[in-house]
Amino acid sequence: MGGVRGFAKNGSREAQRGLLRLLLKLPSIRARLQVIAAGSTHLNELFEAYEEANIALERFQRTGDRASCPLIEEYEALCAEIETDVLRFVIDDQSAR
Repeated sequence: MGGVRGFAKNGSREAQRGLLRLLLKLPSIRARLQVIAAGSTHLNELFEAYEEANIALERFQRTGDRASCPLIEEYEALCAEIETDVLRFVIDDQSAR
């Protein structure tokens, strides 16, 4: 899959976009995350989930405010949980080396 340096060839477009979002959101682990993503497909489902959650969040933010759309807060929390999971995976991977 071209476009993202260090991305596993068998990842979906959604996983690729999710990875890109995470690389922007988590610059402190960017280099390590690219290496992990290039060598493994273990995080592809998380990358896809992150992309889908961000798309939904953006849609909710466009259509309503926090008071009228409780899903905004829910999806912000979901995105933060996925970021934490990815960060934990990268830290655990580094510790295992």
